[in-house]
Amino acid sequence: MWTVIYIAPSLRLAEKICEKLVTEGFLVKRRQLSVSKQQFEILVPESELEDVREALNDILHSSLSN
Repeated sequence: MWTVIYIAPSLRLAEKICEKLVTEGFLVKRRQLSVSKQQFEILVPESELEDVREALNDILHSSLSN
């Protein structure tokens, strides 16, 4: 089962996060919430949720400090 781990406010950020998670070895899906809003859900398998949360925290913190 796929679980939403993050909602990105832009396609650019969603792509960046997905790319980094895939590089870390995780399975990732991205889906747009609606055509009118540029928000994207990032989904991962429920079985990888805890590991992905740790990786996502690192990704978001490193993105904010750059």
